[in-house]
Amino acid sequence: MIQRCGNPNNSRFKDYGGRGIIVCDEWKEFTLFMEWSLANGYNDTLTIDRKDNNGNYEPDNCRWATNQEQCNNMSKTVYIEIDGIVDTFLGWSQRTGLPRTTLTSRYYQRKLRGKMLIEPIDKSKVRIRR
Repeated sequence: MIQRCGNPNNSRFKDYGGRGIIVCDEWKEFTLFMEWSLANGYNDTLTIDRKDNNGNYEPDNCRWATNQEQCNNMSKTVYIEIDGIVDTFLGWSQRTGLPRTTLTSRYYQRKLRGKMLIEPIDKSKVRIRR
């Protein structure tokens, strides 16, 4: 967190410090960061997540999150609405049992949207390119 926000030589600096994201002064002292972490749900299976991707690393903008929560909070995350329900590819995969890769392929390559994205494909109508 400190390296990617403050070290221009860090490979991720352009996505963090290069965009103006900083670590609050309080958290630059490890003991204070550790106290906040333990009081806010830290465990070894979680990673630090900024609620607002454009905001700084500071107590009001951070939480400890699962990998799925982290993925859902990325600026490139695609949200899909079907019948008034909004979810991500991973969320729709979990809801339908379809592999996430199937959903992303249908979305990006076949340009399917809405219910067509999650409905079974009638294989008799699929043209095979040779």
